[in-house]
Amino acid sequence: MGIIVVILVIVLLVALFSVQNAAPVAISFLFWKFQASLAIVIFLCVLAGIAIGVTAMIVIGMKKTGRRKKASPGGSP
Repeated sequence: MGIIVVILVIVLLVALFSVQNAAPVAISFLFWKFQASLAIVIFLCVLAGIAIGVTAMIVIGMKKTGRRKKASPGGSP
């Protein structure tokens, strides 16, 4: 239950920060240049961070599961 409260507080803080910083900003990456709302840029960066974190957790979990199966005696052939 506590982790849900922490996540909700973080989401609320990010949302408040985004709403207060809604001015358009210039984005340039390699040869692309465009303008977007700072709130959208912040949201997309947070979303990308969450996706990277979840992917890393899945990969680490799969590696640990594979190690447990190899280490357990009498596993399936």
